[in-house]
Amino acid sequence: MALYSNTIAKMKLGIKPSLFFIIILLNTAACNTHEKPLKETRFEEAINFSRNLIDSLQKSSLVPGLDIAVAIDGKTIWSEAFGFADLELKTPVVSGKTRFRIGSVSKPLTTTALAVLMDSNRINIDLPVDHYVGYLPEKQYKFTTRQLSGHIAGIRNYKGNEFFNTRHFNTVKDGLSMFIEDSLIYEPGTQYKYTSHGFNLLSAVIEGASEQTFLRFIHNTVFDPIGMESTCADLNDSIIINRTSFYKINGNGTIENAPYVDNSYKWAGGGFISTTSDLILFGQAMMKPGIVSEKTLTEITTSQVLDSGAETHYGIGWQIWKQDGRKVYGHGGGSVGGITVFKIYPEDELVIVILSNLSDLKFGNIPDRITNAFLTAKNE
Repeated sequence: MALYSNTIAKMKLGIKPSLFFIIILLNTAACNTHEKPLKETRFEEAINFSRNLIDSLQKSSLVPGLDIAVAIDGKTIWSEAFGFADLELKTPVVSGKTRFRIGSVSKPLTTTALAVLMDSNRINIDLPVDHYVGYLPEKQYKFTTRQLSGHIAGIRNYKGNEFFNTRHFNTVKDGLSMFIEDSLIYEPGTQYKYTSHGFNLLSAVIEGASEQTFLRFIHNTVFDPIGMESTCADLNDSIIINRTSFYKINGNGTIENAPYVDNSYKWAGGGFISTTSDLILFGQAMMKPGIVSEKTLTEITTSQVLDSGAETHYGIGWQIWKQDGRKVYGHGGGSVGGITVFKIYPEDELVIVILSNLSDLKFGNIPDRITNAFLTAKNE
């Protein structure tokens, strides 16, 4: 069992659980055995193969807790939790319910709020950003919302210890003070430079176009309509039920608490928490027209192009891949205390989500191997 395996890994680190704890743990694992939502024997081999991969990763990388879900054709085929949401309290991860930091997977969520504005003709993404953000200081070049959402506007990324910010910002505008006075680092449209700060500015664009606060607008137009009841801003001063604790591996190779951070400066770029069940719902909603129109869905999931004609492999808030000739879009997410995988395979109607509560975790090719196992089973 994954939970029991994690206990063994912890014992190797010198943490000795009592016999009573082991009995409780085994009972908890038995109670949390997940009945497969789709009872089709053709996926049994893929599930067992994938479970072994995740179990091995958890033990080899000392990951306190993970949650994974795979959905095909609108149904969750596999959903399973591994390890602990809180090591001190010995609280297990509960599949589909434990809330993890999702890092830059926040960007496609933000883009969907932008897409709602596009569909309702409340924004023109080819107008300069200062058309919607009147307080933006004048820069050496103008840049558009389209460029901003594709990381080609010239906005810088983190510098120094900004990623580990501990200061609280009450508004989107306040959070922009971290970078808004800085000059652009290149002429817009000429380079691709990934920037979470750019998405923080995008949330100000959304506020200007919608005439609502960013958090209220994204809840009203994205989370609530899709049914994402567990997705919210990672507010440090709020009691958020089922929120995981956050961990890192220190220089001695042992687990410790991740440093305290305040993500209030970057809700749009990397500040949300969510669950596998919510992100599966989101992936299914963004696979076909519905929450956004077919035209807009195609537009946001198509690579942008630099002035040179080179593709960036990034659309409007979405990373874009090719895997074995298949179109894939989604996003990776890196947080203090969490690494996330989120991919959509629209032609195969497959969504995969993996959430963790450990900084700097390397998934390698494991998500692709899992996906291939399920696609092979589906197509047999």
